[in-house]
Amino acid sequence: MSERTIINTASAPAAIGPYSQAVRVDNTVYCSGQIPLNPETMQVETQDFAAQAEQVFSNLKAVAEAAGGSCQDFVKLNIYLTDLSHFALVNEAMKRYFNEPFPARAAIGVAALPLGVQVEVEGTMVLGTEYSY
Repeated sequence: MSERTIINTASAPAAIGPYSQAVRVDNTVYCSGQIPLNPETMQVETQDFAAQAEQVFSNLKAVAEAAGGSCQDFVKLNIYLTDLSHFALVNEAMKRYFNEPFPARAAIGVAALPLGVQVEVEGTMVLGTEYSY
């Protein structure tokens, strides 16, 4: 039987609803969507899209590390954007947190996100595996 572990860290924003930051089942970690909240203030500190994207990936990295992994352990990301014209800025921010081979990814345009933010990213990690090139 698989064991389920709840992942929680003060280095990423606390959940703003009835969900966990991440759940680990065996060597797979399912990370909830991260929005650009500062984990110390629980506030969106800027409306600048590039800064919001940076905060989102910083939050996702903190959850990954709390789960015992790193950004390189992500195998799939889902990125939600309120304006798809910011796609290139997401790519720039992502390159600061992920190295090749990059995880699989979807980028989805949405009408709105929680707290009026412009970007949210969720992902799935597999721990303890090596990528083959």
